[in-house]
Amino acid sequence: MTESRERRLIVLGVTGGIAAYKSAELCSSLIRNGFDVQVVMTVNATRFVTPLTFRTLSRRPVVESLWETPEWRPEHVALADAAALLAVAPATADFIAKFAHGIADDALTTFAATFGGPVLLAPAMNPAMWRHPACVANVAVLRERGVRMIGPESGRVACGPDGVGRMSEPAAILAAVQSLMA
Repeated sequence: MTESRERRLIVLGVTGGIAAYKSAELCSSLIRNGFDVQVVMTVNATRFVTPLTFRTLSRRPVVESLWETPEWRPEHVALADAAALLAVAPATADFIAKFAHGIADDALTTFAATFGGPVLLAPAMNPAMWRHPACVANVAVLRERGVRMIGPESGRVACGPDGVGRMSEPAAILAAVQSLMA
């Protein structure tokens, strides 16, 4: 077992899409399965699900900002040293684009730019966004770098149209995390 795989800390990135409500179930499932979970939310994610939900489930303060660190050491660096895996669910088109191009302008993208371990993204967005050439190219760049994807799935999305864009269910994401941590 590698040093990072011996650690059980999963950083759960939550971005600003309606599927963020499913991330609470994912967080709870990860905890029930023996993982420690540190949630990092984007500002837009907090419009869908409150940090209090994740703080209660994970029993850890939620990271929302680069500017509210309780210790001298930058939080994204400390997390990068401690984490075994980054799972972003939902991974919006915005996050995917920023991650593909190295844009680090919030706590989650800064952590992602610092973290050298395995990354699992669970994309969730409108089907037209998923098919857009820019998103397709960004996903290809990330896959070339070894980033793993689960989904998106086909079905009805919150904004109405059927198509590929639904976030994978929390149980499937948990199984993918467990596989990566084996």
